[in-house]
Amino acid sequence: MAIKIYIDQGHNPQNPNAGAEGNGLREQDLTYEIGVLTADLLRQDPNFEVRLSRPTPETSLGTTNAESLAARVNDANSWGADFFISLHANASTITSASGSEAFVYSSPSPAVGFAEAILDGLHEFTGLADRGVFVRPSLYVLRRTKMPATLVELGFITNPGDAALMSQNPELFAQGIYYGLLDYFGIACPE
Repeated sequence: MAIKIYIDQGHNPQNPNAGAEGNGLREQDLTYEIGVLTADLLRQDPNFEVRLSRPTPETSLGTTNAESLAARVNDANSWGADFFISLHANASTITSASGSEAFVYSSPSPAVGFAEAILDGLHEFTGLADRGVFVRPSLYVLRRTKMPATLVELGFITNPGDAALMSQNPELFAQGIYYGLLDYFGIACPE
């Protein structure tokens, strides 16, 4: 029985719910691309079934921020996803801030180990610092999903190095997430 992974590429192409910007890049473009590449890896592996919140670059969910978030959660819940990953790019006024971090609804919970495995994979493939897993029950996509869920901040769009890595080597982030999932589920790496 395939494990159903729902990948939510954070934000819409335009408002409502457009993402952060930095170093000439837009969060919604980075999360879209990394989500598609991650889904491609999962689709090649019979252990997984995957669904994207934004199957095309033009896919826009909802006409308000709240509707956009609800559309993602409702889609994952009605599909019966086993796990939910929301992809984002962090932003900070401190341009030296760097690395990946993840948020979960509560701790202890199955989502904590899931998020830690993804961060381990991201660190291994991208070399970015693992900033840790934090509890953030206020986040809608963590609060309303019926399955273990994590919101992953892949890197800082406001950091020139992180931003360049996300835009020029998105496959490293996809591989990091994929291998993190293999590790979490105890699945042998494909040759």
